[in-house]
Amino acid sequence: MRRPLLIFSMMLTACAAIARVQLPAVYSSHMVLQQQSEVALTGKAAAGSTVVLQCSWMRRPIAAQAEADGAFRMTFSTPKAGGPHTMLFTDGDTLSLTDVLVGEVWLGSGQSNMEMPIAGWGKVLRYEEEIRNADYPMIRLLQVPRAMAFEPTDPLAADMGKWQACTPESVEEFSSLCYFYARELWQKMHIPVGIINASWGGTPAEAWTGSGALSHVAGYEEKMRDLKALGFRADRLWQRYDQQYAEWLSLVAGVDKGLSADGLWTDPELDDSAWEAMLLPQLFDLSVLPSFDGVVWFRLHIEVPDDWAGRPLELHLGMIDDEDRTYWNGSLIACGSGYNSLRCYVVPDSLVRAGHNVLTVRVQDTGGEGGIWGAPEAMWIAPRDKAPLSLAGEWKYRIGCSLAELPAAPVSPSSAGFPSVLFNAMIAPLRDFPMAGVIWYQGCANVGRAAQYESLFQTLICDWRRFFNMPRMPFYFVQLANYLAPQDNQPDSEWAALREAQAAAAKMEGVEMMVNIDLGEAYDIHPKNKQEVARRLALIALNRSYGKNVPYSAPAYQSYRVDDKGLVHISFDYTGCKEMLVEELHLSGFTIKGPDGRWCVAEARTDGREVVVWAEGVKVPVAVRYGWADNPTCTLRTPSGLHVAPFRTDNQ
Repeated sequence: MRRPLLIFSMMLTACAAIARVQLPAVYSSHMVLQQQSEVALTGKAAAGSTVVLQCSWMRRPIAAQAEADGAFRMTFSTPKAGGPHTMLFTDGDTLSLTDVLVGEVWLGSGQSNMEMPIAGWGKVLRYEEEIRNADYPMIRLLQVPRAMAFEPTDPLAADMGKWQACTPESVEEFSSLCYFYARELWQKMHIPVGIINASWGGTPAEAWTGSGALSHVAGYEEKMRDLKALGFRADRLWQRYDQQYAEWLSLVAGVDKGLSADGLWTDPELDDSAWEAMLLPQLFDLSVLPSFDGVVWFRLHIEVPDDWAGRPLELHLGMIDDEDRTYWNGSLIACGSGYNSLRCYVVPDSLVRAGHNVLTVRVQDTGGEGGIWGAPEAMWIAPRDKAPLSLAGEWKYRIGCSLAELPAAPVSPSSAGFPSVLFNAMIAPLRDFPMAGVIWYQGCANVGRAAQYESLFQTLICDWRRFFNMPRMPFYFVQLANYLAPQDNQPDSEWAALREAQAAAAKMEGVEMMVNIDLGEAYDIHPKNKQEVARRLALIALNRSYGKNVPYSAPAYQSYRVDDKGLVHISFDYTGCKEMLVEELHLSGFTIKGPDGRWCVAEARTDGREVVVWAEGVKVPVAVRYGWADNPTCTLRTPSGLHVAPFRTDNQ
């Protein structure tokens, strides 16, 4: 029996090699199709030909007529979960898709915490064990390659990668959150799960939103009108950007103290003895300069050996977030950009002298993290044939200017943060591919713009639902985790404000928020416990999408009242919540404001279905906040470990 099967397999392989039928790039062998769905498939075939589709679950084939340009469209239904199946497309030649499963398909998208691989740069909790045990043939993975486009990409022309069965080899560099989420669904339902990862670290929500929808978001109306007027043409976009960026740079130069007429900080004779010291490599806004965005100058005095003089030197500075201008003895030798790009420069021989030399690096951080960072061993200098001199260690630094003094910088057309480019290249090609819903983890790149994000995020959700023709498409997202220096009282926290903007979307039908306020790490924006994040996301899906009787959220803040003793009683909405709060006499994370307008750390305890809050010396409480800081300590939770989302009473 083996020989006929082998011959049939060889025939299919030969047919696939010469097939004329072209399918959207998301279709391949080993894929998962959404069960019990209507698939409207658009492809290309020989002009005027009849395209026949035979699926192993169909009683009879279906056919469609190709137009003069070869385009054809056919609609077919998928069965209940199962497989593997085979799909044969014929227009005279045959294209075969084999090992096709039918089950539940989910799309995971967002920035780096969605992209974070199990191994690689991610190295999640117990990553070696997780990789070793990742043998799940009924879970299929699709990695959408990073790509950008100014207009929506045709699904036929896109690069979507290929579906793969989940194995230790295929999962190692795949999104850890996507994999763990798919694994949770498989383990609880035992039906095939397909998970598509379309994510890109450091990207803002506007890059994932279609241009038409973005044109209605406050702050983007004029930008999108300009893009449309320029025809979304790359040459025109670059011409406009170069003009705007030159104007912005002149504004920066006007306020950068290091470029002032009083004395350039590039001058090798400059007395920098009063400058502060910073150990490099490190991201300065995680410790030395919390939440700082702007220009920081770094200087290092280097003693060059006599036999290096007059020779070109290889200069390695690790990675610099975001842009740098690098000087040697006062002369500009290089400019670089890209927060995760290694800086490898050459110091010209004419500038290298024996003895004392000065290396100056002007770092411009345009948002988020910033600094000279990476591995210490990536920072060194030497002629090509000499042992390297390490540049890691103590450098002098001084702030040139803060971006708070300036208007926002224009976004480069080459940036993954440019409006709509990721939607166009990484989401649009998935059109007409049915799926169960979306899981989303993003927001860090929009911190500092909370008011805008509230409408932007909800617009993105509506735009995706319209695009996929699923008005109630389940959209389950992760609220930002606790991050940066632990604080108990931080009324002006921009991270807390962004979390609140995210939470507003959870009022939309079919949208649910997974609370992550306890799983962060102070000085790592990529916390390692992605297993628990996935578990909580999966609980939402199991309850809301699949009707399983499992708890999926903690009670949500509802209202408050102040009694005659000055105690604040916080009430919660238990709708859909199957658990009470854990009883605690000393809850963390609460602050209270008195009539003087000052916030102070409060005491709190559970009281049945309520929480009672008070503070010594605050006789007339005006407002209460919970979890309102970059990195608060929050303990208000249910027995199954589901945390109450941060809230405030002064926003009603």
